[in-house]
Amino acid sequence: MTTSATEKSTTTAATATAQSAGADAGAPATARTARRGRRALSPGKRLPAARLVGPLVLLALWAAASAAGRLDPGAIPAPWTVLKTAGHLWTDGTLPTDVATSLRRAAYGFAIGLGAGVLLALAAGLSRTGEALIDGTVNLNRAIPTLGLIPLFILWLGIGETFKVAIIAIVVYIPVYLNTHAALAGIDTRFVELAEVQGLSRYRFIRQIVIPGALPGFFVGLRLGVTGSWLGLVVLEQINATSGLGYMMFQAQNYGQTDVILVGLLVYGVFGLVSDSVVRLIERRVLSWRRTLSS
Repeated sequence: MTTSATEKSTTTAATATAQSAGADAGAPATARTARRGRRALSPGKRLPAARLVGPLVLLALWAAASAAGRLDPGAIPAPWTVLKTAGHLWTDGTLPTDVATSLRRAAYGFAIGLGAGVLLALAAGLSRTGEALIDGTVNLNRAIPTLGLIPLFILWLGIGETFKVAIIAIVVYIPVYLNTHAALAGIDTRFVELAEVQGLSRYRFIRQIVIPGALPGFFVGLRLGVTGSWLGLVVLEQINATSGLGYMMFQAQNYGQTDVILVGLLVYGVFGLVSDSVVRLIERRVLSWRRTLSS
């Protein structure tokens, strides 16, 4: 009886040990399966310099088609021809002057539009009175084609730099306002209630809750505003201008200089890509606390 009981006890202990070992072995397997599932669903690791891959592929296709004689040099010059033209324009001082003029216009208009968009969004997002006065007006302005305001602004402000900066500012402030205001409106009311319970002042409420909650939408509007400033500039500089990249392209059109036009377009493209990349870098640094698919 004693031996049988001992054997039974040993068998039971061995079974329990085996089950425990099986459970321990199964747990890592389950975790590994879950990790594989997450890797399969997520986009994967961020590739270095991923945003340059697309433009470089297009450049390679352009060069290959030009070298194979598939493109008409009069309509689309080869990349090396465009680079040679850009070198000549830079050497004779035309390109540096036009680039500096365009950058100055874009910077002034962007700064004014950014400030106006943020201030109007805060006023409309933090006050019902402000929302009643501002939101409908901004959406009415958004419904009116901004470039259609050019003739009116020329009559009001003349054909100098002021009307160009004003148009760029309008192009910038609308997306900044819309996205920032939408982010403010989307802040959970429970955070407001928590701030009231904690007795936060108006200043601390804006600094600790409103601004962090609105930052994701603000950066979306900022990226759209940066792009919009360049899109508006390329049109404005072809209207009653005497300098700038758009003016250079307009003059090249009159003389049939396709290579000069492509130089201007490439410079605009580089400025747009670089400025958007800078905004994205700042966004990742400022919003490093977020865990998103793009992280």
